Amino acid sequence: MTNPARRAAALLAALSLLTACSGGSESATPTTDSGSPSTSGPQVAEAEPAVATPMLARVLSAPIPVPMTDGKVHLAYELDLTNALGQDLDLRSVTVKAGDRSLLTLSGDDLASRTRILGDAAKPTRTFGLGQSGIVWLDVVIDGAEGSSTPAVPQELSHTIDVGLSKPMPPLLPATMVVDVAPTTVSTNEPAVISPPLDGPRWLDGNSCCDMTAHRMALNPLNGELWAAERFAIDYVQLSEDGTIFRGDKAKVESYPYFGADVHAVADGPVVSVLDGLPEQVAGRAPSGLRLEEYGGNHVVQDISGGGTEKRYAFYAHLKTGSVKVKPGDQLSAGQVLGNLGNSGNTDAPHLHFHVMSTPDPLRADGLPFVFQTFGLDGRVTDQAALDPLLDGRPAPMTPGFTARDETDVSPLVLDVMTYDLG
Repeated sequence: MTNPARRAAALLAALSLLTACSGGSESATPTTDSGSPSTSGPQVAEAEPAVATPMLARVLSAPIPVPMTDGKVHLAYELDLTNALGQDLDLRSVTVKAGDRSLLTLSGDDLASRTRILGDAAKPTRTFGLGQSGIVWLDVVIDGAEGSSTPAVPQELSHTIDVGLSKPMPPLLPATMVVDVAPTTVSTNEPAVISPPLDGPRWLDGNSCCDMTAHRMALNPLNGELWAAERFAIDYVQLSEDGTIFRGDKAKVESYPYFGADVHAVADGPVVSVLDGLPEQVAGRAPSGLRLEEYGGNHVVQDISGGGTEKRYAFYAHLKTGSVKVKPGDQLSAGQVLGNLGNSGNTDAPHLHFHVMSTPDPLRADGLPFVFQTFGLDGRVTDQAALDPLLDGRPAPMTPGFTARDETDVSPLVLDVMTYDLG
């Protein structure tokens, strides 16, 4: 074997890739049966140079800009990375760019906190083992341009990853590689504008975008694909005047004053599917033995597309047993009561799970952003850890000095406490 051949074999082994060589007059370009060049497989620009890449990368779903209660526009999405080498890789940094402008850089502990290997959701990491895939959850925050209150949202994003190799092979695979990967177009779709699904004061958004919450991190491996249906999902509980969520025996759903609260349609549109009859779970305890279709508990799926080209479905989950007042095909109006807040399905305390999605399947869908037409922002819980006292019957600490205000056409952030007035 000649030296060039040995070098080629070594590179193929390092990259764990397969290729084929052809001799004689055969064309290296795949063709269709009609003789035309095939368009299958990755497409590249003619001037784009080939660069060895330690990681494969893709964006799960093009981000949709959504204004939130911090007065900024958020691009919440996920970067899927796979180690393509036969060695451990250290993901040192991820930078999101719009042209030459850096919008976000994650490194060190900040990067680890937003990175998980698939199948190990509990462990923050920056290390990718042989063939391992993982997700980096990104929240790109766009501030208003200087002299303007309107954030300038980019049309295109690119990603630069800095990767350390445990077994470098210079010059092709140096010890540190900085490569551009996974360019994506920012979606021109807009968030759904809806009414709140609940009425009354002190509704806490206890689990939603854009921190590393259970909803934000939920990725469902279904039918050979990853689905982020809960990307913008909210879990609602209602604080009492003393800031608690229950009194008495935490195991009894009746100890939660908001148990049985009316759940309202967020927009006009037909009911697509309904599930009712599942039992209430014991509060304060995580359920087990659920089938896939039971995770949402008693629920309603409503088509809120409104005749638009972008399909949108509202999902109202964990409803009270026997409370669902609608059936598939019913045409709902915004504000109409469709059921009552309960504790059915995958839940350890009474709450309403609500999200908007791209298909009528609550799990096999892409989670879509939404904004509420109007609501009162009363306050904000200090941090995620501050939610723990609620489960022990104590009030959660609130952010001091917070000025309550009315909000219009924005989405709540996790830990917001809101008043909804449906009239």
